[in-house]
Amino acid sequence: MRRALAGLTTRGRSFVAAGATAIVCAFVLGERDLLRAGVLVLALPLLCTLAVSRTRYRLACARRLDPSRLPVGHEAKVDLRMENVSRLPSGLLLVEDQVPYTLGGRARFVLDRIEPHGARELTYRIRSDVRGRYRVGPLIVRLADPFGMVELVRSFSLADTLTVTPTIVPLPPGRLTGAWTGGGDSLARTVSSAGEDDVAPREYRHGDDLRRVHWRSTARRGELMVRREEQHWQSSGALFLDTRRIAHRGDGPGASFEQAVSVTASVGVHLGRAGMGLRFVTDGGEALPHSVSFEGVFEGTLLDALAVVRPSDGRSLTSGLAALRGTRSHGREGDGLIVAVFGALDAEEARTVAAVRRGTATCVAILVDDSTDTETTGRNTAGRPAARLLRAAGWRVVTVRSATDLAGAWALADQASEDLARNGGAGLKGGGS
Repeated sequence: MRRALAGLTTRGRSFVAAGATAIVCAFVLGERDLLRAGVLVLALPLLCTLAVSRTRYRLACARRLDPSRLPVGHEAKVDLRMENVSRLPSGLLLVEDQVPYTLGGRARFVLDRIEPHGARELTYRIRSDVRGRYRVGPLIVRLADPFGMVELVRSFSLADTLTVTPTIVPLPPGRLTGAWTGGGDSLARTVSSAGEDDVAPREYRHGDDLRRVHWRSTARRGELMVRREEQHWQSSGALFLDTRRIAHRGDGPGASFEQAVSVTASVGVHLGRAGMGLRFVTDGGEALPHSVSFEGVFEGTLLDALAVVRPSDGRSLTSGLAALRGTRSHGREGDGLIVAVFGALDAEEARTVAAVRRGTATCVAILVDDSTDTETTGRNTAGRPAARLLRAAGWRVVTVRSATDLAGAWALADQASEDLARNGGAGLKGGGS
């Protein structure tokens, strides 16, 4: 009853004040009619309070986000299901789902009545132009009487998480490859790609599984032959993002940092879907260990990490480059492909980055520079000191103003791969801008 009295609305408090005033005036003036009116006005909110406080119905709530992970600027659908699991019908319900302001503000609904064991379906949409991880919920239900005198607030504990990822730019298929690792008798050659006649069999050895017997070769050779064990090869690579605040300019969705995050997400998704095993490294060190992109697992993990990445206050690339240069377990000697996304680099930082490349590793540097001047040819200027130093060390360098320029820049990096092959591994001169 105390909670119900505390839940009196402005209208209810006004009725209480008016009723009490009328009663006092009735005694002072000796007016019985005024006394009756005052008692009636005072009794109405008290009776509403008693009725609301004695409600015994129970409510259940379920929420579904579709999808629970989406890119910036896209909409998600939120489905709410309110169910009355008691034997009494509910009264007037004011339903409000707690939604961050970034997603569009609160979602409010009015339900007149829910019959016993009945349910109501509610739907609304949310979207965000800022990446991040947002909490949707919990649901708040306000119980009100028909006269609007009393309002009780009850809250559910259920809440869901919506992940807003960076914008993904589709990239053209390319030939950028990394180191190959694996184990077994031979390179994987499946019947679906090579055909049954192209299977490379060997002689039967004691302990071989009879299910691997290749009967066509057995009949041809006159001795028992088995298929070789297929070797599962995995191209490996590393994805690097420079998150230093001093390396980026601007604020908001159009800032160079946000464009760099979008570029990193696009490259990571592209390489992951191509079947490449990747790890994710920032200037602070390794953020995600090496993972085979199986059924989109790494893609989802990478997008979740990039959804919440923020500019760092660090001023050095030492820790990140050390993690990028370091070897991994499982017998791997290093990354066959390194794709690094940077903001502004000075000459000293460019020399440090250039030293990361070892052996025949393919290294691609994507410089996000929103102040890049363009020549009459329409291609970005390639004469900046950082770009020249990286190219001299064998890196392939492309410069973009925003993530929307990435598709064309990625095609240039692929063209650089073909030029490198024709030149017999010699360093590129110009191009690849």
